[in-house]
Amino acid sequence: MNVVDELIKIALLGATWVLYLLFALSVLSIAAMVERWLFFRKNRAGGEKLRQDLLAAIAARDEARIDTALANSKTVEAEVLRQAMLFKDGGSAAFLDAVESGLASERAGLDRGTVLLGTIGNNAPFVGLFGTVLGIIEAFSYLGTGDQAAMGNVMSGISEALVATAVGIFVAIPAVIGFNVAQKKAGELENSVLALARLLSAWLKLAEARAEAEAHDPDNLARLPDRAARRALEPIRTGGT
Repeated sequence: MNVVDELIKIALLGATWVLYLLFALSVLSIAAMVERWLFFRKNRAGGEKLRQDLLAAIAARDEARIDTALANSKTVEAEVLRQAMLFKDGGSAAFLDAVESGLASERAGLDRGTVLLGTIGNNAPFVGLFGTVLGIIEAFSYLGTGDQAAMGNVMSGISEALVATAVGIFVAIPAVIGFNVAQKKAGELENSVLALARLLSAWLKLAEARAEAEAHDPDNLARLPDRAARRALEPIRTGGT
């Protein structure tokens, strides 16, 4: 068996099967983009509500309301913060460390589908080019038939083969856009988690300051919430860390 002859036989199958492959890749790409859009849209709405609920609970100095708000939310933010709240007795530093750990564990979920989109976006043009090469090989094979109409078949075959490259580019562009948008949304969600974590960290610092003041100077405890709250929440208001 001549390996070269067998490869030529495969090449002469033409670019049609490559077009079917590109069609399948486009379906997968669209499905991944729709799934990511639904995920981030749902999480964004829930994240805004969670932030408002936490602000109201902190303003009321009601720890039970904070736990309830986190328990009732189905967002990524709530999932990370619920796990981190298990370490609140260790202080704000332990809480923030737990948030970082929770974010790392949620990263796979945030990136779900983006690897597929990136792979399709980077490789679909090459798949299309591969189809074009196969189509050109098939077109030139007509020259060996001795048919007078061979040249017409060659030109027609080449024009059809070039369609594969165009389709590859057409499939790649939406996939690249979807990949970039998904990466941006994942980054925004991470920032949302960190912002809420800083908010709860400020609340924990306030509780720590109140406990310290109560231990050393009970008479000043009544004035502490306003002073400590302003100091602890200042980074949140100014956008700092």
